[in-house]
Amino acid sequence: MAADEDLMYFNGLTGETGAYLNSPLTPAQLKSIALGEKPDPAHLAELKTKVDSGGPNYGMITGRDPKDIGQCGWGVIFATDEEPGVYEALKPLLDLRKQQAEAKGEPLYKEYRGDNAYQKDEKKPAFLKRFGAGGAGLVDPRRIPYYLLIVGDPESIPYRFQYQMDVQYAVGRIHFDGEGDEKLKQYAIYAESVVRAEKGVTVRPRNAAFFGVGREGDLSTTRSSQMLVEPLRAWAVGDQPSWSVTGIPPAEALVPRLTSLIGGIDSPAFLFAASHGMGGPMTWKRQMSDTGALVCQEWPGPAWSGNPRPFYYSAENLSDDKNVAGMIAMFFACYGAGSPKMNEFRQKDNLTEADQIAPKAFVSALPKRMLSHPNGGALAVIGHIERAWDCSFRSGKNSPPQLQTFQSSLKLLMEGFPVGAAMEPFNTRYSELSTDLTEEIKDLAAGKRATDEFIENWTANNDARNYAVIGDPAVRMAVGPT
Repeated sequence: MAADEDLMYFNGLTGETGAYLNSPLTPAQLKSIALGEKPDPAHLAELKTKVDSGGPNYGMITGRDPKDIGQCGWGVIFATDEEPGVYEALKPLLDLRKQQAEAKGEPLYKEYRGDNAYQKDEKKPAFLKRFGAGGAGLVDPRRIPYYLLIVGDPESIPYRFQYQMDVQYAVGRIHFDGEGDEKLKQYAIYAESVVRAEKGVTVRPRNAAFFGVGREGDLSTTRSSQMLVEPLRAWAVGDQPSWSVTGIPPAEALVPRLTSLIGGIDSPAFLFAASHGMGGPMTWKRQMSDTGALVCQEWPGPAWSGNPRPFYYSAENLSDDKNVAGMIAMFFACYGAGSPKMNEFRQKDNLTEADQIAPKAFVSALPKRMLSHPNGGALAVIGHIERAWDCSFRSGKNSPPQLQTFQSSLKLLMEGFPVGAAMEPFNTRYSELSTDLTEEIKDLAAGKRATDEFIENWTANNDARNYAVIGDPAVRMAVGPT
């Protein structure tokens, strides 16, 4: 039996019993899963190209300022089965982005719809080739804009396409549910919310909050509160003197406090929250509404069993009288942004019905509710697709916190970079890990044994890949001047 410190922990609780969504894995168990994975060699080669290109250009050709849409461009991608009325509902946002993208006289605004829409099952190389953008390498926004907003559910435009495009481009996604006017109203609210923020109508004070659950007896939240949330808060205090930074320690990380932070009296411009995210099998009746909901400190811990609903914050908790307009949030939690249909930690070319974890791929309800709130939507939610691992901030047993990626992204975000550009450090980390994997896979093919380093890199690679932006990737903090 491996000691607790040797185990690899998935984030997440199951909504059926409140127990761990997945039991911690020993290194041997994780190795058997990793060796079943067969990465795409072409994608790994592309990631290596990104690492080799280097430079402070945030994925673009030299000389383009990622803060200026007029230099980077902006585009919107629809599927061939574009939902009726959605384009018209988004028109205020599209008109604004067109004006911004063409402000310098270059035609850097693009709409990919109709004949130019994303084609079913299309892979990134085929999409780029259709529009003369070539393959790997730095982005030339004169061919395809740097900022790209995907509009549609992840069944029509898969998460896999989003991951691959995000290696080079700054990519976000929006999708809202409902029927008829109800659905279109959500798109219209989000479009108007972004326009109001871009025009300076919605402005929030420079307040940031760091919310961290740390339940005794639960190694996952103990690690995230002590090695991620609190160190990030302390770093932000020193690095961002123009911001007022608040830390919510575990003892105060309760549902009522999170309610006050998401649209309530304590609502900040930027919220970082780390905890277990809720999940569950397809038999869980609340799977579509509560997947990705944030577990709070009221949860009694892993020894407890029962209905966990009183212990977590979901879309249902965000009532109509709240105000999240102009917020940006980052959730380090299982399914914080969405869920795939199939288990992404299994061999991809040999999936069975047993590997299906949801009736369909979907965007989590809490980000959708935040972005389409009737009093004005949040601008973006950064979160995880699939389950999260503590290797996002921890590298091996007894290692110190590895916060450089989080710090770099938060620094860019808090200093006015659009959220898509601010996520470039995560994309770079994904690329670097994948480059290491390329060499290790060659060693395995040559008959060498899988090392502990290979297992760590495989786990961290999957984890880094699954961060996603829900919202327009060109939005930025809606805050006043310093």
